[in-house]
Amino acid sequence: MSNSASSSPDKIIVYRSRASKNRDTAKAVKDTRERLQTNGQPVGTYEREMMEVHLTSVQQFAALMPLFILIVALIGSYFDGDLNLFPWMLTSLVAHSVYLLLARFARKGNVSAESAAKWRKRLLAAQVLSGLCWAWFAFTNCPACSTSYFFFFKSATLFIALSGTSFVFFMLRGATLYAMAPVVLALAATSYLSRDPLDVALTVVFVTSLAFFAFITDRLYSSNVKLLSFQSEKDDLIAELEVAKSMSDEARRRAEEANLAKSRFLASMSHELRTPLNAILGFSEVMATEVLGPLNNPTYKEYVGDIHASGQHLLNLINEILDLSRIEAGRYQLNEEAVQLVDITEDCIGMVQLRARAKDIHIFDQFEPDMPSLWADEKAIRQVVLNLLSNAVKFTPKGGEIVVKAGWTASGGQYVSIKDNGPGIPEEEIPVVLSAFGQGSIAIKSAEQGTGLGLPIVQALLHKHDGSFLLKSKLREGTEAIAILPAKRVLQPVDAVDEPPVDYRKRVIA
Repeated sequence: MSNSASSSPDKIIVYRSRASKNRDTAKAVKDTRERLQTNGQPVGTYEREMMEVHLTSVQQFAALMPLFILIVALIGSYFDGDLNLFPWMLTSLVAHSVYLLLARFARKGNVSAESAAKWRKRLLAAQVLSGLCWAWFAFTNCPACSTSYFFFFKSATLFIALSGTSFVFFMLRGATLYAMAPVVLALAATSYLSRDPLDVALTVVFVTSLAFFAFITDRLYSSNVKLLSFQSEKDDLIAELEVAKSMSDEARRRAEEANLAKSRFLASMSHELRTPLNAILGFSEVMATEVLGPLNNPTYKEYVGDIHASGQHLLNLINEILDLSRIEAGRYQLNEEAVQLVDITEDCIGMVQLRARAKDIHIFDQFEPDMPSLWADEKAIRQVVLNLLSNAVKFTPKGGEIVVKAGWTASGGQYVSIKDNGPGIPEEEIPVVLSAFGQGSIAIKSAEQGTGLGLPIVQALLHKHDGSFLLKSKLREGTEAIAILPAKRVLQPVDAVDEPPVDYRKRVIA
């Protein structure tokens, strides 16, 4: 058994399978999410962007390292005149200036994706030059200085230089290792030559710190690469959304133009079509009933009957299309009043009874007794029940049965159920049957042709009443159509108010 319900708004009154409609959109969203969550971007993909960020950072902190070198030289010379650091200071400032000039040339030259690797090698070579200057400082010795003072001074200077280099140049991958590798060699040579435990301890601690800072800078670099990757994916996604939005706006504009053209066509052609059809129906009926005299040729009488039937079919089709168009445009107004669902259903059964007897179809009714009135549009409810009954009579074979039920729903509403023992509908064809002009393959082969607008109109009218529609069918066993009206449409009886008797004598006296 397959169930289908309609809860669409006025302008989307046809049941559709949302899964097949949104499959491409869901796949695109899934692919985009997977790209955003992927951490496998190559490191070199954003080499140029990282180089630009690094050059900007170097320009912002250009005065930081020269200031630190100058302070180190001044402090060393101030506290101990035997420690002459001015040659080292000048060499270090020259090495740093070379790095700044290279960064400036790279910035002016607009680093491209192809030249990013070359500029990185040049900047790393400049870092090695600065590292040699710091190795000179690490290899410096001061025999006349106090051992503890000089050890503390050199250790603090080297560790500050290590931390400063790490956090200023971490955007340049490998800069910390290239800058401080000569320092490690200088400290190792000093420890080997002096065999001083303090020098050995400083070497071990510095190597450990260098490994730690190298790890930190590598993580920072990778994090920035991921941020750039996410930014790039976000920009691509925004661009795709903008393109999709522009396409959607254009499609909406065309749809609005097409809808306006359709409304104008229907408004202008409804009168143009109905006027000649009424004439055709009237004159053909006069000729078929031989009001003005007999038709000598019986074939002519048969043709006149066919003309009348075809005209009636075309008029019904035009009326259904106009009803559907009014509902889509939101121009269908409900004339609500108190109606009896059972009475309307009985009237509709009487209207289709003649067609049912012609096919030897038996209609059985099962109605709940004493059902209260509904607040609804009688014409719309009558059309709903009549469309469902007409479909049941149309698709039920000769000698079949139709069961019509009217009763209460579990939520306190009312329903009408029409069940037949016709050929049924395959499960995959139910969305087609519920769509405009849609018909099932078995129904088309085994029954008379129809317009395919009955069920969409039923869904739309029930939706206007805040109701719902269910279609249950099993192949070769039959179909059940259920129209449900909500509990808020049911008019509950109100008990009469007992008023106390009025004493007219007291009123006259008063």
